[in-house]
Amino acid sequence: MAVAAAAVVVPLGLLFFASGLVVNLIQAICYVLVRPLSKNLYRRVNRVVAELLWLELVWIIDWWAGLKVQVFTDSETLRLMGKEHALVICNHKSDIDWLVGWVLAQRSGCLGSTLAVMKKSSKFLPVIGWSMWFSEYLFLERSWAKDENTLKSGLQRLSDYPLPFWLALFVEGTRFTQAKLLAAQEYAASTGYPVPRNTLIPRTKGFVAAVSHMRSFVPAIYDMTVAIPKSSPAPTMLRLFKGQPSVVHVHIKRHLMKELPETDDSVAQWCRDIFVAKDSLLDKHIAEDTFSDQELQDTGRPIKSLVVVISWACLVIAGFIKFLQWSSLLSSWKGVAFSSFGLAIVTALMHILIRFSQSERSTPSKVVPAKKKIEQLEESNDKQH
Repeated sequence: MAVAAAAVVVPLGLLFFASGLVVNLIQAICYVLVRPLSKNLYRRVNRVVAELLWLELVWIIDWWAGLKVQVFTDSETLRLMGKEHALVICNHKSDIDWLVGWVLAQRSGCLGSTLAVMKKSSKFLPVIGWSMWFSEYLFLERSWAKDENTLKSGLQRLSDYPLPFWLALFVEGTRFTQAKLLAAQEYAASTGYPVPRNTLIPRTKGFVAAVSHMRSFVPAIYDMTVAIPKSSPAPTMLRLFKGQPSVVHVHIKRHLMKELPETDDSVAQWCRDIFVAKDSLLDKHIAEDTFSDQELQDTGRPIKSLVVVISWACLVIAGFIKFLQWSSLLSSWKGVAFSSFGLAIVTALMHILIRFSQSERSTPSKVVPAKKKIEQLEESNDKQH
């Protein structure tokens, strides 16, 4: 990490990790003391507590970097967002798609009850991964033999969730890169699938399982398509921390769950058809640099995240000053060494978080001989998310 970038990232990291540890502690206490008595009460409390942490990242997008998330959808869909359970599917275009989802959830009033299907390693990320675990995110090992029961049991636990929630599922299974697109195109050409131009081939087993287990209590699927305008640089975590703006376009189409086919094979085909349509939609966006088939909605820039960050900053700074006065930490070389070690840890953790978010670091699609692809892709398709 460059020195100039570290000068910005480290102070933000100190605030995030200090406040995050407080949030994690409260979550842990609630998990031990409240959840055994009332799971619904725990979920309601955790929703508020988790949002106090996640709003810091929303603040980075809205107020620090000034990233604009422009939403294209119809007024009825916008009205219902945050007022109903929803399964959210999206192409995995940028390094911060999950943060864009959090911004939309915050605008809709359901940030604290937004969940996602994640790879297992995510839950070991300090602070943010721990917070996701307490919030009942679903973590998979990228092996369908191991993940099938985990996914099904996790989905079934959501049936009595007391508040409107979103469950995000990136059915492509990995973030988009040109190398992965080439592998997907080669596979499609060898198997007769439509050759993608802007998306990867969806992994359908997880989606089919989600629809099968959520059909009875989730009324809608939000089909989101993320695109980056030609005039805007692609957003990354490092750009956000450095305060560099970007623009992201999000197209949202609402599908009623009850209108999906009944059989698993038909649901899988429905998912593949959605991504063929999504591919064409992205072709049109590339040509026009906008989603012209839907109205651009004004989602504003709520002040809530700014208030939360200012409050956290005051609390953390006041606590740090009190700690220094009590401990005289900087009055000895041992204290200075200890403080330097702490700063180094925060710098390393922020570096890990930034690298973890990079699409180039995500698991690449593997190119295998054509004869093996038909058998292997259905297996590997569901290993990645």
